[in-house]
This record gives sequence, structure tokens and C-alpha cells, in this order.
Amino acid sequence: MKVEVDDVVLPGDFSEEIDTAGEKGKVILGPGLRKEIDKVYITKAGVLRKRAPNTFWVDSYQKRYVPSRGENVIGFVVQKSGDIFRVDVGSSCPATLSYLSFENATKKNRPEVQVGDVLYAKMLVASKDMEPEIVCVDSHGKKGRLGVLNEGFVFKCSLNLVRKILNPSCPLLESIKNEWPFELAAGMNGRIWIKANTMRETIAVGNAILASEYLSDDEIKNMCTNIASILAGHVS
Repeated sequence: MKVEVDDVVLPGDFSEEIDTAGEKGKVILGPGLRKEIDKVYITKAGVLRKRAPNTFWVDSYQKRYVPSRGENVIGFVVQKSGDIFRVDVGSSCPATLSYLSFENATKKNRPEVQVGDVLYAKMLVASKDMEPEIVCVDSHGKKGRLGVLNEGFVFKCSLNLVRKILNPSCPLLESIKNEWPFELAAGMNGRIWIKANTMRETIAVGNAILASEYLSDDEIKNMCTNIASILAGHVS
């Protein structure tokens, strides 16, 4: 069935808007879309979204992560085999990570990565016919914020919530940042890593994120103010 942006879509639907945009220039296909011959088809249920100029994806509520190239993910190192690490990213099979996929890594200068470590990485290979592959460097070979995440706290949430808090229009992170300092890494595989000054503040940040999924912008701001007041009262 033919659909348009912001419509509810189902697997097998297609959008002429995406096909037309592809004829005029470059189009970036995100999660939930796949090109077959001369048409782009929907591969999962959700809402078709677009970001200017020509980036399309399907916004859906799901728990199982389907790897998509270019996404940042949080994973756990579950196996070390020779020069390859196996990393659990929440998909149907573990992702592979080469020891050379770190900044300044060589045969003599190997990264300090152990089984059980938490990694913030970028999805490099995501294909239905191949196991996923991740790297801990950007396109310029620099680590940036990627790599091993020390200490902190990791929790799971819906993929929908991750997309919501990373949306620039969402006031959650800005409201929390105004109340107390913290570090955060959000993976598009439904995992979030946070680290604040104290365990109490870390738990407060995590609870605020989980509670914000179905709140409006004003409700989110009020919630953050209330949490800050409770913490301040406890400290005093």
C-alpha cells in the first residue's frame, strides 16, 4: 500500500515520496526501510518519519534491536577470541570487534579490553546476511566518546525512549543538566549508560529517564524540578 510521511505503516508498504526523492538526489534510509530493485519498502510496523533533506526511517516501539549501520550502541564484551572480541549488543547474534578498531591500536599497542567490559561503539556492518561488526573509532580514526565505559550504571529501555531523549526538542537532558552534573551515553540498541557524582544522583537520573517516556515536555520539566528538590532536601 502507498503511504506518506507520518502515516502508520506496515511491512510491505511503500512510499512514492522516498522513490521520488531518490530520483532527484541522495537518500539516506534508516531502520525499517529496505530498497528492493527500484522501490523502497517498509520492513517493520511503525510511523514513517523524515528529517530534512532526505533521511527517512520507521519510528517503531520494539525491544529486539535490529542492527543498522552508523548507529551508536552500548554492548558487553562476552568473549575474547584471538584478535576478535564478541560483544552482546542485544541483537540476534553477538557483534564482532577487532582489537585494531580502537584509536592508535597496533599489534604491539593492544587496547585494554576485558570480558565483562561495557563498550560504547558504532555499528560498521549491519546486514541480514552477515553478523554485525562494530568499531570504537569514527570515520577519522578518532575515539571521541567511543570506547570502554568505566564505572557508571547501565540499564535497558525501549528503543522509542532512546530516540525521544536524543531528540533536540526533548527538554529532559537539558533540565537534568541544569540541576546536577552527570555523564550519559545512549545506545540505539535500547541501553543507556549514566554516571553522576553519587549513586543517589545516578539512580535519580535513571528514574527520570525511564519515567519520561510517556510525559509531555511540561511534565518532564516539572518532574526534573521535583526530583532536584527531593535530592536537595535529602542533602540538607
